[in-house]
Amino acid sequence: MIEAPAISLAALAPLLFVFGAACVGVLVEAFAPRDVRHPVQVAVALVGTIGGLVTSLLLAGERQVTAGGALAVDGPAVFLQATIAGLGALSLLLFAERSLDPARSAFVAAAAVPAGSPRDRELMTAPRVQTEVYPLTTFAIGGMMLFVAANDLLVMFVALEVLSLPLYLISGLARRRRLLSQEAAVKYFLLGAFASAFFLYGLALVYGATGSIRLSVIREASASEAGGGVLLVLGLALLVVGLMFKASVAPFHAWTPDVYQGAPTPVTAFMAACTKVAAFGAILRLLYVAFGTSEWTWRPLVYGIAIVSMVVGAVLGLTQTDLKRMLAYSSIAHAGFLLTGVLGYGSGADGTGSGLGATMFYLLAYGLTTIGAFAVLTLVRDGDGEATHLSQWAGLARRSPLTAAVMALFLLALAGIPLTSGFTGKFAVFRAAIDDGAWPLVVVALLASAVAAFFYLRVIVLMYFSEPAVDGPTIGVPGLPTTLVLAVTVTATVVLGVVPGAVLDIAERAARFVG
Repeated sequence: MIEAPAISLAALAPLLFVFGAACVGVLVEAFAPRDVRHPVQVAVALVGTIGGLVTSLLLAGERQVTAGGALAVDGPAVFLQATIAGLGALSLLLFAERSLDPARSAFVAAAAVPAGSPRDRELMTAPRVQTEVYPLTTFAIGGMMLFVAANDLLVMFVALEVLSLPLYLISGLARRRRLLSQEAAVKYFLLGAFASAFFLYGLALVYGATGSIRLSVIREASASEAGGGVLLVLGLALLVVGLMFKASVAPFHAWTPDVYQGAPTPVTAFMAACTKVAAFGAILRLLYVAFGTSEWTWRPLVYGIAIVSMVVGAVLGLTQTDLKRMLAYSSIAHAGFLLTGVLGYGSGADGTGSGLGATMFYLLAYGLTTIGAFAVLTLVRDGDGEATHLSQWAGLARRSPLTAAVMALFLLALAGIPLTSGFTGKFAVFRAAIDDGAWPLVVVALLASAVAAFFYLRVIVLMYFSEPAVDGPTIGVPGLPTTLVLAVTVTATVVLGVVPGAVLDIAERAARFVG
């Protein structure tokens, strides 16, 4: 007789809120009249994500394993779930913006219409709004929140697919530059399928080596005298490849620049912030919980990948002339910086250490700054949508001093300039890595930061010290959704840079896994 597993509904409340809202969104899409569908979908999605955020905050200090051992509700899971829900709510506000585009939406009116067809040209300026993106995005947010709490590899794989499939779809829904957007979606889907296959094959090898997919059992097996041998190490390597793809870590980054450039800008903001938090949450749990007693199996691998990611992101970012592609390579470099925090493992028997808290703080700070930068990007427009070429940003400070100042703040934060959240995050992860003896990696990270600072400062110099083009872009007046996003992200970027102590303390207190 099979017994039903014990499930704590209170511990699963954040997931229930988000997935419940996603299911309600599907029903709204099916039955609500088209003229009221958009505000209802926005409201449902925001209620779900904000409900997930609030219930995550209420779970602070909770430590338990539920759903038959498949899900862990602990400090890192709760902190990262709250981060994903908050960043997801901000992203949904960007999705809901209707005052910047003449067609009142960044998303195509009908996704199945062939790009460039007469019907497509007709719908280009139609006021019809795409609303399927809201339940799809809410499902993706739910998958990300499940991803960081998964306590066995099979649930982790299911969560990976739940978060990935909606992203493949919404990446191809741009109203303008349709072919570029569809190309991005196809590339993301094909490479994502390869990454999922790597993860699943790694799961099979780990199961063959240890006889279990539960992270705590894998930890015990890897700590035993037998230790799983070569099979376990190969399985871990394949799992890491699958997760590093989602985190945009070089050399598994081939999709990142093209997808960031081709996807609708609100979707790019969502991917850049939330997907990175989810991917690193899963990486931390896999390495610290399942393989925390056998660091020799993953430290050299992560060490090398971190160096490659920082160098590739910083150097190739210098060559970019498109702002979205530049921010994509910035994301790759930041993934390398985050991996330096992962190496600050510490000696805690349950995966504690200053690196865990520092990495979680960095993820929060980076996510807020990135969403803010892409929100500013949606304001600067030409006749074909967002003006993303660097030459179009020349002299922007003369056209709109406030827009230029806000963008400069976000770029300085991404560069890690003091008194911004980026500096605090980098300082925390670098200190954790030095404490754990990885000072050569920190030296490489500092050099990469100096190189990357050039392409951030180049944009600031363009905005403030270059003559504006005669036929330069227009500066859109943001509606309430984008204004709220900018207000929250600007405030957070400054506060986390000037007085970060409270949030750093919360991250440090949350830095303890439960097996």
